[in-house]
Amino acid sequence: MSDGKIVVTGLTKVYKTVRAVDDLSFTVEAGRVTGFLGPNGAGKTTTLRMLLNLVRPSGGTGTIGGQRYADLVDPIRHVGAILEASGAHRGRSGRNHLRMLCIAGGLPVSRADEVLDMVGLTPAAKRKFKGYSLGMRQRLGIAAALLGDPKVLILDEPANGLDPEGIRWMRDLLKGLADEGRTVLVSSHLLSEMEILADDLVIIAAGKLVRQGTVAGIIDSMGAEQIRVRTPDADGLVAALGEGVGVTRADDGALRITGASRETIGDTALRAGVAIHELVVDRPDLENVFLQLTAGKADIR
Repeated sequence: MSDGKIVVTGLTKVYKTVRAVDDLSFTVEAGRVTGFLGPNGAGKTTTLRMLLNLVRPSGGTGTIGGQRYADLVDPIRHVGAILEASGAHRGRSGRNHLRMLCIAGGLPVSRADEVLDMVGLTPAAKRKFKGYSLGMRQRLGIAAALLGDPKVLILDEPANGLDPEGIRWMRDLLKGLADEGRTVLVSSHLLSEMEILADDLVIIAAGKLVRQGTVAGIIDSMGAEQIRVRTPDADGLVAALGEGVGVTRADDGALRITGASRETIGDTALRAGVAIHELVVDRPDLENVFLQLTAGKADIR
């Protein structure tokens, strides 16, 4: 595998009369965390399964480092993936579960303890899997994905079951792995977390690509930044700002201004002798942008 870039080209999956994935194309670059977002039924998990050759595509291709996953030699050393909370024998300890995977993958069993330490499960290494919480199972799944020290990580809803501390830990881990030059593709419904974690986004709905780009670029593309202003002399401020500035009044009496920067508004108010009680940038967040982009496209079958 020459690099860790993921390239999806025209990927399609049809189940009888349902097009779960419809001519989907996108790229995921190395050295970055890419969020893979979409409503329920959008085709995210099906796409990931096709990438990992767990589902046969009806059309198109998905490659990792220029090769299909099925054609990779020793894939455990190239790609680590979790598509659900880790499954293991209920009576087997977390350490022994990972050791079995090491043996199956031709890795030294000592690697099990290394990844347990990476995911913070060393204190629970000897505990049986049946006693693991959902969050601990997610950590064990990430540990399994890291066993081969892969260049590429593909993770489907890895934050399910994690508490706030666990989510922050996962964020730091994935950002650190991307900083090492690895490719990190993460599917998640936690939009506020993805806004913090991801560098890039791929948003799909009804099996089709809706938008791809950087987090900031996608958010900014959905509308001009607004400045929220509260003042006892709203009419005086509007008059001082003059033409070319858009002003709307919020229900609480605040002004929402477009077409002028925060600095320009502040300087204008000072010259006009208008008191300012609040002056903040009101920037759209990823949740609102996502809902606009995918409105009416969730699968409710």
